[in-house]
Amino acid sequence: MTSKIFGTDGIRGTANTYPMTAEMALRVGAAAGRYFRKDGLNGHRVVIGKDTRRSGYMLENALTAGLTSTGMNVLLLGPVPTPAVAFLTRSMRADLGIMVSASHNPHHDNGIKFFGPDGYKLDDDAEAEIESILGTNIPLAKPVDIGRAKRIEHGQGRYVEYTKTTIPRTTRLNGLKIVVDCANGAAYKAAPEVLWELGADVIPLGTSPDGYNINLGCGSTAPQMAADAVRSHGADLGICLDGDADRIVLIDEMGRITDGDQIMALFARLWSDAGTLSGGALVTTVMSNLGLERYIGALGLRLERTNVGDRHVVTRMREGGFNLGGEQSGHIVMSDYATTGDGLLAGLQFLVAMVHSGQRASTLLQSFEPVPQLLVNVKLRAGAAPLAGEAMQTLIADQEKRLTGKGRLLIRPSGTEPLIRVMAECEDEALLHDVVGTIATAVREAG
Repeated sequence: MTSKIFGTDGIRGTANTYPMTAEMALRVGAAAGRYFRKDGLNGHRVVIGKDTRRSGYMLENALTAGLTSTGMNVLLLGPVPTPAVAFLTRSMRADLGIMVSASHNPHHDNGIKFFGPDGYKLDDDAEAEIESILGTNIPLAKPVDIGRAKRIEHGQGRYVEYTKTTIPRTTRLNGLKIVVDCANGAAYKAAPEVLWELGADVIPLGTSPDGYNINLGCGSTAPQMAADAVRSHGADLGICLDGDADRIVLIDEMGRITDGDQIMALFARLWSDAGTLSGGALVTTVMSNLGLERYIGALGLRLERTNVGDRHVVTRMREGGFNLGGEQSGHIVMSDYATTGDGLLAGLQFLVAMVHSGQRASTLLQSFEPVPQLLVNVKLRAGAAPLAGEAMQTLIADQEKRLTGKGRLLIRPSGTEPLIRVMAECEDEALLHDVVGTIATAVREAG
């Protein structure tokens, strides 16, 4: 191995380009199999799910070959949401769960996410050990110990049934018209089915995947189509999922788009009022709006921030015994129900709030007034490191001083794409745009 391949959320990159090649997926499968079969015993199993990208077929097969070559038995789920893989890893008593997906990225990217037997994403130490095995001559199983592969036809159905158990049995969605945009991704069957079974009048979008249209002009990263549909159909709510359905964006009855911060604010208040918010805190990342932090504080609760990535959120939740966390981007983690972000479960919890309160989505999704926030993503050339220079650090420090007492600045490399993210918050919008624009221009010229 010549470079680190694990990022903030497993392995991700352009399909058929290192490290997302069939050859590497085979070796990753073999290394993961060797890691989980340290005891040398037979009978270990792994479940594999995928989203709807064309390259998923290639990577699924390569992973299966690598895993079975080291003696792991493979259960193939087909296209299912990432949270379904986490759930089924535990439910099926598997040693390992794998999701083949690049989440919200375009179709030409793909990725590999790993879940341990407890349904949580593997920690850094486990990923590091798997990566170290990749650099060795991986021992293969004896012919008699080669693993088997079996396609599981009922995995999605089991997940669908589970999602309905997370809301009160008496709750019905009759009379609610709901637009659900599945991003032509992994939840294209499951999400509309759940909502229909609960009695909603469902208007499905993004449910015709062709291998190339995942996240293309639809889903949580492009919610305008769903917003237009909410208005044109007179719907009560729009639910937008991403390609692997672990994140959500909601749209109120007026077509206004809402991010994860407002969803978390609502859940924190409702759970606190009900006495079910563990630890009196909400866990979110450095990207969440300053307005959310002020709102949570006004409720007498704490907001705990982590680095970007739902893995970091979940780690802090487990350390502190908290049961609610997430990201502004729409990962909502409710550990009473799931071990990872689950867009469909978050949507159901919001619908329960609508039904039980009798309030419209527009009311429930306006808990706080966001502080103006601006995010600019600067694309990088291969191998560029524009933040490393002394002149750049001086420039950033000078711009940060301009925000002192007025807002905050955050600059970070993306963990999933070749980007530098430049984000600032400030109630003086002219200053906000000037600070972000100055830094983004400098990063663009240097990178």
